[in-house]
Amino acid sequence: MINITTSSRYKINRKKIKETFNIDGVINIIFVGKNKMRLIAKKYKKENLALPVLSFNYDESTIDKNEKLLGEVFICYPQAVLLSAERNKKVDDTILNLIKHGIENIIN
Repeated sequence: MINITTSSRYKINRKKIKETFNIDGVINIIFVGKNKMRLIAKKYKKENLALPVLSFNYDESTIDKNEKLLGEVFICYPQAVLLSAERNKKVDDTILNLIKHGIENIIN
């Protein structure tokens, strides 16, 4: 199951994300801005820059008896927009690629 948390200012295709990824467990996907991503990267990666994607896995967290929280994927929406412009891709496709990368880091 995919849980998506985002600000109303970011245009996110929730339906497409949920249809694309079929996960056995729960993964939270959080969309943040540059400042928030910079703070997260500085605290956990010791890097003072806004990375496009960061993922954190949780081995022992359970939401209830049937669902296990696998991890969280943080996506920097402004960075995703810049990446899509650089690569001449759609923003939705870039976001899906970033989520895929984050989920692969959690699962593997």
